[in-house]
Amino acid sequence: MSNPASFLNWQIALNWRIALNWLGAACAALLLFGVAISGAGADEGKHQIDAKGDKCVRDTEYMRRNHMVLLKHQRDDTMRKGIRTTQYSLKNCVDCHASPKNNSVIGSNDNFCQGCHSYVAVKLDCFECHSSKPKDTAHPLQAGQMQAGAMVTAPPGTSSDEGRK
Repeated sequence: MSNPASFLNWQIALNWRIALNWLGAACAALLLFGVAISGAGADEGKHQIDAKGDKCVRDTEYMRRNHMVLLKHQRDDTMRKGIRTTQYSLKNCVDCHASPKNNSVIGSNDNFCQGCHSYVAVKLDCFECHSSKPKDTAHPLQAGQMQAGAMVTAPPGTSSDEGRK
C-alpha cells in the first residue's frame, strides 16, 4: 500500500494548481472586461491631427488597423517586384498627411504619424530611413526658373568634371 502522506501532498498540490488556474482565468476575464469598457468609444474621434489631405485612400478605421499591412505590401511590390504605384506608397502618405504648420509627419505629437503612434504607444521607425517631409519636386525647368538659352552649370563648390570620373 502507498504512503498516505505522499497522497495527501499530491492532493494539496493538485488543489493549489486548480485554484491558481481559476485565479488566472478570473484575472484575465477582469482584464479583458476592463479593456472592453475603457475602449468602448471612450476616445472615439478625440484624437484628431491636422493634415493637408481631405480624404485618405481608405476609410479611417481600416487605415488605423491596416496601414502597416498596406505599406509592407507596397514595399514588397516596389523593392522585390519593381512595381511602383503611388496609392499606398509612404511618399504619397507623407505628401498628404504632413502638417500644414511644419510640413512634417514627425517632430511633435501634433504631427500625423508621431501623434498617432505616440497615442497608441507604438514605436515609429519608418523615418529612420525614409523622409518625414515631402520633397520639393519643382525642377527648375518645370518651375520656369530658367531662361531660354541659359547654360546649366554645376552647383557651387563642385567641379563640372566630378560627374565624369
